Amino acid sequence: MALLKPFRGARPSKSKAQAVAAPPYDVVSSAEARAYAAGKPDCFFRVSRPEVDLPADVDEHADAVYAKGRENLELFLKNGTLKVDAEPHFYVYRQRMGDHAQVGLVAAASVEEYDQSRIKKHELTRADKEDDRTRHIDELGANDEPVFLTYRARPDIDALIKQITDGAPEYDFTTDDGIGHTFWVAAPSSNGPIAAAFAQVKALYIADGHHRSAAASRVAKLRKGKGGEHGFFLAVVFPHDQLKVLPYNRLVKDLHGRSAADLLEKIAAKFDVKRDGQALPEKVHQLAMYLDDHWFTLEAKPGSYPETPTGVLDVSILQTNLLEPLLGIGDPRKDSRIEFVGGIRGTRELEKRVDDDLARVAFSMYPTRVEQMIAIADANEIMPPKSTWFEPKLRSGLVVHLFEPA
Repeated sequence: MALLKPFRGARPSKSKAQAVAAPPYDVVSSAEARAYAAGKPDCFFRVSRPEVDLPADVDEHADAVYAKGRENLELFLKNGTLKVDAEPHFYVYRQRMGDHAQVGLVAAASVEEYDQSRIKKHELTRADKEDDRTRHIDELGANDEPVFLTYRARPDIDALIKQITDGAPEYDFTTDDGIGHTFWVAAPSSNGPIAAAFAQVKALYIADGHHRSAAASRVAKLRKGKGGEHGFFLAVVFPHDQLKVLPYNRLVKDLHGRSAADLLEKIAAKFDVKRDGQALPEKVHQLAMYLDDHWFTLEAKPGSYPETPTGVLDVSILQTNLLEPLLGIGDPRKDSRIEFVGGIRGTRELEKRVDDDLARVAFSMYPTRVEQMIAIADANEIMPPKSTWFEPKLRSGLVVHLFEPA
């Protein structure tokens, strides 16, 4: 079963929602967050990236930064930038990007179910990032940013969500990137039916937010025996058939001492190679390589990869058959010679980086499918790093889960 519960959200008024909403903390640098928040006193980066209110030379992991986040959250609650709902609610959040729309339930998800692997993960976490989010959430006494979860779609849940979205939204705005954000506050009468419907869902899956999930688990242990809702964390839960996954492309700084001709010769052992190929792969097990002003189409040869949930991933095939043996990228999580570029930036970005000598070779990937991610999580396997890029990104600040709402 999936245990999701309504909660008393702290959220902005209709008139302030767009001013408060900010991109996720981990898709911007400190410098970008400072520029975004400049002149915007209600910007949620003041909570999620609180270094924006401190001198530029302050380390973003300094004690003062975490304390500032708590101070700013308390200020937002005091001055009315955020107000706590009088009753527990579920919320519904729809995003539109071009002709794509995805509609998710905003809820409090169970830390216990995460610990028991009923909320399933498919990625490893980095200790430094996990430490940072643990400290941040614990200092705030709140989950300020949601974890992006998914589940196998169910018609009964679709129908319940539609009943809510047929009503008038609380917020409805479009951000500068052209993404539409619409947000509903579900009536308390829907709390029971929604919770009961999700109780029939066998598992939830983390699409994005592994560090926030792991941090929520650690915070719950730190606060064990204390009052408050630290046993739950903020999540937006989408049906799997509505998600849009873009590729996560790769750049490598050098050819590991090889010439371009030698690399192409060695690649041919595991891939069928076509010169003057397309920048965008057209199907699974096909990828594109940009080298010396040319795009090459590489298609994995049958039998060159294991038929396991992780082994058949294109990012695994690239890593196992090319990046590690030919370019010396043994651990892509730690190797500074490899860089990952989200597919939202397009293949022109890959060409530009290589043409500007910021990298020697680029790889354009075919997107990993949501069904593959679910299969890997069900098999208790781990995906290679940077296998999926979900778009659009959730905006932060539309609702906060306080452990002890006033």
